[in-house]
Amino acid sequence: MEIVNTVKAVRNQVKEWKMSGLSVGFVPTMGFLHEGHQSLIQRAVEECDRVVVSIFVNPMQFGPAEDLDSYPRDLAADAKLCEETGANLVFHPDVEEMYTDSFCSFVDMNGLTKELCGKTRPIHFRGVCTVVNKLFNIVTPDKAFFGQKDAQQLAVIRRMVKDLNMDIQIVGCPIVREADGLAKSSRNTYLNEKERKAALILSKTIFLGQKLVKAGVKDAGELLRKMTVNIETEPLAKIDYVQAVSMETIENAAQIGPDVLVAMAVYIGKTRLIDNFIVEE
Repeated sequence: MEIVNTVKAVRNQVKEWKMSGLSVGFVPTMGFLHEGHQSLIQRAVEECDRVVVSIFVNPMQFGPAEDLDSYPRDLAADAKLCEETGANLVFHPDVEEMYTDSFCSFVDMNGLTKELCGKTRPIHFRGVCTVVNKLFNIVTPDKAFFGQKDAQQLAVIRRMVKDLNMDIQIVGCPIVREADGLAKSSRNTYLNEKERKAALILSKTIFLGQKLVKAGVKDAGELLRKMTVNIETEPLAKIDYVQAVSMETIENAAQIGPDVLVAMAVYIGKTRLIDNFIVEE
């Protein structure tokens, strides 16, 4: 496995692979990799001949008061996980390689970004769409792999690829959880012992929601009220949102049915965590 820092190096390697008839899978990340990221890389290795992983903490998707400077970083551990999982190339650019001083072109989206995380993080998805578009142009993968934990991001990327006629297959992969149920996240490292225990209210509420749907609850308002009440039993939890939306359009859903995304963002202390489930047939 090789680690490169320049756009030119990535393009040269991918061009060589494609000239040999090899398929290319891509896993974009912000680093500090955990088992959730590893599952994406494993899926890419299974489905593609060669796999590129990007590690880039994208400043464009962080708001002024967010955790850009404190976001955890560990390139050595990330590289070890990538190599052991079967990745072939790690792209680790610096900010100047991705955004020159004169950079002034952006990819934005209406509709899908107005609810959920887009409501309280208004610049977030412009940053996500812009950097993912750039990475797709650099890596030119056949398939790109994203986790369901960031379900709104997954929907946004799928729509961007469709709307801009990108010849890339977007593969969504299941949420990976800790043994006690907490969804894997790089931000879990921010939690102290008391907060880590309190954070279990997210997964417990997700499991409650799934149980209620399975029991026949169809009214979205009823489901969300019961989930909200459950979260409020945890004193350290502060709700950002609990919503049910169409997975395709991210518009609020009145009824629970197939392809409805039930999602939440909750602050545990100062740490904002997300979790969700998608209603199946």
